[in-house]
Amino acid sequence: MKLEMKLSTIWVFVGLAAGGCSALPRSGPMAGDVTASASRSYELFDISPHVVTALQQRGPSSLVRRFGDAKHSPEPTIGVGDSVVVNIWEAPGGVLFASSAITSIPSTTGSRNSTVPDQVVGRDGAITVPFAGRIRVAGQTTRAVEDTIRKGLAGKATDAQVVVNVTRPVSSTVTVTGEVANSARVPLTVGGDRILDVVAASGGLRAPVNETYLELTRRQELARIPMLRVTKEPRENIYLRPNDVLTLVRAPQKFLAYGATGSNAEIPFDADGIMLAEALAKAGGLLDYRSDPAGVFVFRYEPSALVQTIDPHSFLATVEPSVPVVYRLDLRSAEGFFLAQKFPIMNRDVVYVSSAPLTDLQKIMGIVNAFSAYAVQGALIAGK
Repeated sequence: MKLEMKLSTIWVFVGLAAGGCSALPRSGPMAGDVTASASRSYELFDISPHVVTALQQRGPSSLVRRFGDAKHSPEPTIGVGDSVVVNIWEAPGGVLFASSAITSIPSTTGSRNSTVPDQVVGRDGAITVPFAGRIRVAGQTTRAVEDTIRKGLAGKATDAQVVVNVTRPVSSTVTVTGEVANSARVPLTVGGDRILDVVAASGGLRAPVNETYLELTRRQELARIPMLRVTKEPRENIYLRPNDVLTLVRAPQKFLAYGATGSNAEIPFDADGIMLAEALAKAGGLLDYRSDPAGVFVFRYEPSALVQTIDPHSFLATVEPSVPVVYRLDLRSAEGFFLAQKFPIMNRDVVYVSSAPLTDLQKIMGIVNAFSAYAVQGALIAGK
């Protein structure tokens, strides 16, 4: 009699458990729960050839597209703060600079070489040249300044020849900082310098190239691109301009794996980019006894323009610049595996695999078995 009462109690408990499966412990929502909440707070898209094509057309960020200057850089000009040296030669017989206080050295040809010591270009953009006066040099090339000084000395010096050198080109520099061996202001050469030239001049990267992002600030614009793209695609290794700022940032790309996978963890890409199939493999694959192959989801925020490309009737894309999106993959067919090889995973994506509906029944049966064993043990003790 006692045994029958215990067993009836167990079956009552089983009925209550079956009616309240939502109270059972889980690693996340079931596939049906994700689907039911769609369109109210996020968009749900099945991964299809149309979705994959839309994502591929978005393309990665590009320095060429942003700044549009894959061509040779312009010749550097003199700017405020630069240090300038002026060398002046007079033809034989010239006496203008012979008695001056500046450095004057006779040559073997009888001409006289005079050097005006280093001058820092003032805020008025000018330097002083004896007997020529105040010469404006800011924004000018050295050739243009030489011509201006030569004209200023006409009628004063005997057939003057002028050579201007910039010894410290402060205004024609690029600032490099972040994950480089030596943060510095790197002067640009007349021949032009590309991104990798300037990074090498700063001692090279301190972080692995596949974990480094390059941020280029030019005037009021900022572009961010993986450093690996600059090394792989020559067209992205653009020429730099004076006053550009290069910041090398170490930002390993990672995604988060949750649910019925072999590993629930934050997992690094270990590459420039990976596809969903690779991400699932890195997470240990789907668990045979728990996972729902029709419930593979990727959670991320997408630009509203991309969401409208996928679904022109999306309401959320009309009110938010960044839309929460859930992508769903069905691995019950072979097509799903091909799509998984083309679907790109982005940095900080959440890859979630829901549990199969049968998992709840397995949990209930486990509880039933535990209570049954308890009841039988109790009955045996009572019968003694």
